[in-house]
Amino acid sequence: MKNSLTVTTPSDLEIAIARNFDAPRALVWEAMSKPEFLKRWLFGPPGWTMTTCDDDMRAGGKFHWAWDGPEGQQMSMRGTYSEVIPPVASGGGGRMVRTETFEMGCVPQAGEQHCTLTLTDLGTKKTALKIIMKYPSKQARDGALASGMEKGMAAGYDRLEEMLGVGF
Repeated sequence: MKNSLTVTTPSDLEIAIARNFDAPRALVWEAMSKPEFLKRWLFGPPGWTMTTCDDDMRAGGKFHWAWDGPEGQQMSMRGTYSEVIPPVASGGGGRMVRTETFEMGCVPQAGEQHCTLTLTDLGTKKTALKIIMKYPSKQARDGALASGMEKGMAAGYDRLEEMLGVGF
């Protein structure tokens, strides 16, 4: 059975994203933390391309990602990492916390959101991803939900699953 993306709204300001991967946590982390791998799966719905992937993943480090759509659309996101804890063999770690600001595109007036991503080892080479995105207002959260973000995220994570399956 294919792993699928689950989107919920635990509060008026939050969106929670959950998805499992059929791959070890360390491998999922590597694919989510290195620009050379991000470029291969993090580009939204079919037809979109990632044009910029600058990522300094460390506490205080900044990132800037940009995409072009098939009909000339453009979207970009930037932010700052406040916490980066890679997974360790004993089971700890696997967490990153960052701010995110969409500069154009799907959420033009959402302001800065706070994002916490956690990877949990489920054993037998399975990993659970959980993302909590906290927005500055209910209107901003609802705008993000209405943008179609779920489709883009689902497509990207499906590509990531395929990439993990072949050992990239």
